[in-house]
Amino acid sequence: MDYKRLKITTEDSLAVITMSDPATLNAASLEMGVELHHALASFSAPDAGVRAIILTGEGRGFCSGANLSAGPGPGGGAVDPDGRPDAGKALEHTYNPLVTAMRDLPIPLVTAVNGAAAGVGCSFALMGDLIVAAESAFFMQAFRRIGLVPDGGSTYLLPRLIGKARAMEMALLGEKLPAAKALEWGLINRVVPDADLMPTALGIARELANGPKSLGLIRKAMWASLDAEWLEQLHAERMAQKIAGKTDDFKEGVAAFLQKRPATFQGR
Repeated sequence: MDYKRLKITTEDSLAVITMSDPATLNAASLEMGVELHHALASFSAPDAGVRAIILTGEGRGFCSGANLSAGPGPGGGAVDPDGRPDAGKALEHTYNPLVTAMRDLPIPLVTAVNGAAAGVGCSFALMGDLIVAAESAFFMQAFRRIGLVPDGGSTYLLPRLIGKARAMEMALLGEKLPAAKALEWGLINRVVPDADLMPTALGIARELANGPKSLGLIRKAMWASLDAEWLEQLHAERMAQKIAGKTDDFKEGVAAFLQKRPATFQGR
């Protein structure tokens, strides 16, 4: 696919996806959503040879939210028979499948947040398994400013990540949450100086890309736990362990442990 709103780089088993529409602070158009979904699916395919992905934004922002230039609603101009916009149409057909694909990735996802992560861009940022933010970054539920409701999974993620009170504050007040406060709240993993953002994210992602195949099973089990009952999650762990135990990486990990040497994982 010829990407117009993404820039892609690969290095060994690591892929970096950069949302690229800097004039809009990488606002999420429908075109960008489709491209991002395609890129994630391509890189996570078993034969792609990619074992970790970084998602970031070009220029001064990570993603400023949905691109409203195409008409009312998040990234589209769908209109109902009553003549009024269906602001949820683009969610159903583009953004909801996209964030679901992010959640269901078989390999780890690192988000490197530079500048604004607003609206659905905030959701994209929070879909990272590990979230690294620049000191100048901020997170914002901007929907109330245009008379809409949080989307992209925000109403699911935020109460689970930071609790009801703080989630309500972000959604109802629509204020900027600076990176340092987001770290204090437990919303993200690390805050680094702006110049260190990509080196730090790359370092983390390379560590993941050099890890065992079980990392993909770990991230999927953690995401599943947000919905699962206790016994259901114990069963999920049991089944994931069965898969992990059949990998070459498990065999190598045990051998390295017994031989008192660093393991060399191949992701299989």
